Amino acid sequence: MTRLPRSAPQPATSLTRDLNAAVAASLPKRDTEVELAQKGQLVELPADFTVERLGGHLPAWDLEPYAFLTGDAPDTVNPSLWRNAKLNMITGLFEVVENAVYQVRGMDLSNISFLEDPTGASQEIVVVDPLISQECATAALKLYREHRGQGRTIRAVIFTHSHIDHYGGVLGLFEDGQLPEGVDIIAPEGFLEHSVSENVYAGNAMQRRALFMYGTLLERSAQGQVDAGLGKTNSAGLSGLLPPTYSVTSEVAQPGHVVAFGPVNLEFQLTPGTEAPAELNFYLPDVKALCMAENATPTLHNLYSLRGAQVRDAKAWSQYLNQSIEWYGDRSQTLFASHFWPRWNTKATPDAITSFLTSQADLYRFLHDQALRLANQGRTMTEIAEDLDQVVPESLAGQWFNRGYYGTVNHDLKAVYQRYLGWYDGNAAHLHALPPEEAGPRYVDAMGGATKVVELARQAFDNAKSAEDYRWAAELLSHVVFADPTDDDARALEADVLEQLGYQAESGPWRNFYLAAAHELRTRTADGTPPDLPSPQIITQPVLEAMGLEMLFDYLGIRLNGPEAAGHPLTLGFTITGGLPDDPTQCTVRLRNGVLVYTPTSADPERSDATYTLTRAGLNSLAISQSTPEQLETDGALTVDTGTLEPLNILNGLLETFEYWFGLTTP
Repeated sequence: MTRLPRSAPQPATSLTRDLNAAVAASLPKRDTEVELAQKGQLVELPADFTVERLGGHLPAWDLEPYAFLTGDAPDTVNPSLWRNAKLNMITGLFEVVENAVYQVRGMDLSNISFLEDPTGASQEIVVVDPLISQECATAALKLYREHRGQGRTIRAVIFTHSHIDHYGGVLGLFEDGQLPEGVDIIAPEGFLEHSVSENVYAGNAMQRRALFMYGTLLERSAQGQVDAGLGKTNSAGLSGLLPPTYSVTSEVAQPGHVVAFGPVNLEFQLTPGTEAPAELNFYLPDVKALCMAENATPTLHNLYSLRGAQVRDAKAWSQYLNQSIEWYGDRSQTLFASHFWPRWNTKATPDAITSFLTSQADLYRFLHDQALRLANQGRTMTEIAEDLDQVVPESLAGQWFNRGYYGTVNHDLKAVYQRYLGWYDGNAAHLHALPPEEAGPRYVDAMGGATKVVELARQAFDNAKSAEDYRWAAELLSHVVFADPTDDDARALEADVLEQLGYQAESGPWRNFYLAAAHELRTRTADGTPPDLPSPQIITQPVLEAMGLEMLFDYLGIRLNGPEAAGHPLTLGFTITGGLPDDPTQCTVRLRNGVLVYTPTSADPERSDATYTLTRAGLNSLAISQSTPEQLETDGALTVDTGTLEPLNILNGLLETFEYWFGLTTP
């Protein structure tokens, strides 16, 4: 293989070409999903469709870079993923149920749906899952109204679950981002806690890894990002959050229990612990349509998200899908979700919906039960994934809608093991293993030095007979890079190796992670200097405004440098003005033993180092390092009631800010 300049993507190797050709030969000849993806299309988005970002130079959404997705798969893309990427380019406004359910697809990673009065008597609508960015939600609503009537007014918004692609664009639905009086925000019980905690507590690390998972910084091309597996990619506009006004509880979520929002009648099913910690499905009894949120879409989903997330419960997921069949299977004629395309029962396929749900329920249960079967025989997480990766029954694996475009059998099996048995495999040699920066130099020295290890890896790469040889080469080279990040030969070769693994991947996230890692190795400086890009604002103002006081101080506790704080015990009292309705106006914050302890009680001035009156807006600004105590005092947001400003300055000085551009493939 002729190698291009080291900074450029390389062509597919002969092994990658052969492996991808074998995938193409093994795919089912008839793709039944194509008709479903096209059905009901009323308006197609232009090939150069763009949504401008408010106050930004780059667009919030742009389809034009994906114009290359035509024809047969190039040898640098797994043919099955190429097929999925092309289907995700069937975009626009779709009629799911005539005069009742409409969707806009291809305007963000997720779909936005519009529920109408099926009798036509009312112009009020319910909006479902308003995308990631408010710019995209505004554009989708505009498209919908252009074709369904400008008089359509929003009566309610449903957030099906606690991931940002299902609520982040909500402010774009309303003029000036203000929720009109009488409009309900519907969400499953626990939604606010989980949506905020996921995007705040580990938000910096998750969003950094999400850049790899969705290929955000990769060129859109046959040698770059082609799809995210669940949709094209994440939009890049402004995100917000509105707290629910109507929480769906277990008392409400019962079969046959109908709740009306304007002219739209709904039944709810709660599915906690499935695709999200707080999630719901809903049923439209008037038109026999079932919305499965993100619990059933035409892909094997993640039991563990590679961006980082709590492991999901495969058994519960399977059980809730079976419950959906029990509650709604015989009553449903249409199934739609917040990703991909709908399904319909027809004369030719009268049980299409039940068959689909049954197959996915059994797939998750198979992964759950078989992972534990082997775990109980002493097999470890990695061994289980290798044992079972290619032995899922053909009755399940042979369905287009069960293929691993987003999740994979391999890493989902590992997730089951992790959920029950954790990170430790029982081998005492792995109980206290060295970190990569320490293990790397020792491996390299033991194998004869960096030159020798790189040569061994090059031989494995150049003479590879299987993808396993590439995996072995990558492992060798990672040790060299962590031993010496300035080793250009190791970095360049590891990038070449990981790139080929990306070209072979059927999963969009796997491809994106491999290619993003190759990009990092080729472009990141050896001293770890971050790229010349701004760090994103992880916690936006709307998210801050939705956080309860306890959650906000929890976040400050995460920012606290505990070892240093251990030498600075403090007791501070706060009177918070302008807070949320359910928050206390007074609280006490203590630093003790290196931890921050919040209690919603007033402080005793005589036993406190200082007490303050602080606006909630000022506290928000302090929480994300936008203001110092001195600035807040100058601006009138902070008043010292007793003591001095010094104790608060000490606390503020112990709060770390998180560097966003930390290395993932490099030290």
